[in-house]
Amino acid sequence: MGEPDQFDSALDLLRRLPPTQISTNLSYLTTLLPDLTEDLLSSVDQPLSAQRCPKTGRDYLICDYNRDGDSYRSPWSNEFDPPIEDGTIPSERIRQMEIKANEAFDVYRELYYEGGVSSVYFWDLDDGFAGVVLLKKSSPKTATLSAASWDSIHVFEATSRARTSHYKLTSTVILTLSTNSPTLGAMDLSGNMTRQVETDMAVDGDVGHVSNVGKLVEDMESRMRGLLQEVYFGKAKDVVSDLRSIQPLTETNKDKATHQEMINSMKR
Repeated sequence: MGEPDQFDSALDLLRRLPPTQISTNLSYLTTLLPDLTEDLLSSVDQPLSAQRCPKTGRDYLICDYNRDGDSYRSPWSNEFDPPIEDGTIPSERIRQMEIKANEAFDVYRELYYEGGVSSVYFWDLDDGFAGVVLLKKSSPKTATLSAASWDSIHVFEATSRARTSHYKLTSTVILTLSTNSPTLGAMDLSGNMTRQVETDMAVDGDVGHVSNVGKLVEDMESRMRGLLQEVYFGKAKDVVSDLRSIQPLTETNKDKATHQEMINSMKR
């Protein structure tokens, strides 16, 4: 049997470690495997961080998609911080779409998140363009809540096809919820979810691309928000109920028997 690939082994290891420590563990891995640093940073989703644009004074989110070396490009000024020469920036046409997308998602963020930070980055492709939509909302620590944050990372590609465009969207949501207090004790409910969709949509000029991407991201976030609530939180509730019933088990079993009896009577 051949030796496992180091990159695949690193990804496999990160999937098994606590999601709340993904950034720390990723840093350890890049220290141990410096040759895989670029590949790991571009392949592993981690909670977003924000920094302030020195030119405009506005906060923006940083990730591998707006990084060039140790500098990050601001979507508000299109400049890198710390400043570098010959940093990679989008073409003028793509930059104008990026500006409009940042304005649109700034309104979207306020409507759906009522706070937080959003950033959108576009870049050129040979047969179209690609981009990433970033959204982050964190709640301040309280007496019962030690950490709570929502990070959305939506990466897309747009390929032109006559009067339509083919979009491929990959969305990841990173949710962190943890408590540590004398009254509630310690609890950590954190993880991430990734979903993908491909579709063809009509395009009316460059503004149409911004509208289409906005619709795709809005639909995907709504779907993933529903999955988190119904599947993940619902499943956690079912597991807790199986471990410890709120009412006496005799009453629970009696209710189940009555329910089954009603079902049987309806089948007759």
